[in-house]
Amino acid sequence: MPAKNIKLVNGKPLIYYSLVAAQKFRNFYKDADVALSTDSDEIKNVVNSLEFDIDTSYKRPAYLASDTAGKIPVIKDILEYCESKNNKKYELILDLDITSPLRNLSDLKDALALLLKRPEAYNIFSVSEARRSPYFNMVEKTADGYFILSKQGRFLTRQAAPKVYDMNASFYFYRRLFFEHNCASAITDRSLAYEITHICFDLDHAMDFEFMSFLLSNNKLDFDL
Repeated sequence: MPAKNIKLVNGKPLIYYSLVAAQKFRNFYKDADVALSTDSDEIKNVVNSLEFDIDTSYKRPAYLASDTAGKIPVIKDILEYCESKNNKKYELILDLDITSPLRNLSDLKDALALLLKRPEAYNIFSVSEARRSPYFNMVEKTADGYFILSKQGRFLTRQAAPKVYDMNASFYFYRRLFFEHNCASAITDRSLAYEITHICFDLDHAMDFEFMSFLLSNNKLDFDL
């Protein structure tokens, strides 16, 4: 969806909800700096009009603004920019995804606490319990055109299979070490996950925006935003 980051949701641009989360987290984590990563002057203008205390001076370079650009290089680029501009090193990086805004300060604090308890871990990302299981009702097409279960296992019931999760893209915490070791994906052999137990979903289609607007305007969220 074009310009979905600033599409109105319950009367406010979608990015507003992530800016509120960032502000609340900075009030809790006093040393935090908040910066916007975008190549869009329109998005910058919207953010500046909302009068949040956020650095909008960075502009994402063209080679990182395409549909094929990976997220990790994008984060690393603004990290290096902010370190140079602010003359400091950041040991923790929090990525708040604008299109998955249904998180609150408790989620961020609890996830950070889990990461800090595991000093060897590179990062932690938010997940939700999956409605479908690759052991039972997710299939993939084989080279000969037949369909098989995505993941094989000797389980008679779904309850007996390993619990699986959907990455809901709401937030990611990274240690600086993640970037120093040039990790290519948010999923590594030293990644943790934080399960969000309340409703949380990525807004990608027009109906998603309608659904979130309905939840907000009718006070239907099952948690405090």
